[in-house]
Amino acid sequence: MTGSRWTSLGAIFCLFSVAFGAFAAHGLDKVFVEKYAGRTKEVGGQTLPMAAKFLNDFKTGAEYQMYHGLALIAVGLILERRPSRAASIAAWLFAAGIVLFSGSLYVLTLTGVTKWGAVTPLGGLAFLAGWFFLSLAALGKPAAVVSRSPDLTH
Repeated sequence: MTGSRWTSLGAIFCLFSVAFGAFAAHGLDKVFVEKYAGRTKEVGGQTLPMAAKFLNDFKTGAEYQMYHGLALIAVGLILERRPSRAASIAAWLFAAGIVLFSGSLYVLTLTGVTKWGAVTPLGGLAFLAGWFFLSLAALGKPAAVVSRSPDLTH
């Protein structure tokens, strides 16, 4: 995919992150209070109302979607100036991470099907790998400089 398409996709992910965050801040709490009334979840040795736990998890999904949507925008801009395989891999990993990490948190919290929690760490791993490949892309030499540099290995 081209850098401009990654930039566009990143902006769309950011747009939906804002929408989901607003949804969480202005009404989802009432939905969760009704849906999970009286249910609790053990977290770190504390018993929390499930509505509060799931609202926080939903907001975490939106937060990480924003961070990685912005990362996709950055990768898209990098790909426009200095295309590299590492940057392309980073973009795919960030997109996959958003779908797996944030998506699984949205589905888990909205449906109450906690088995979706098994998908969330896969998204987290995709995010980590994406940052690793972005770091490799940043270390790469610009194509224009490489093509003009003399071969100093002989």
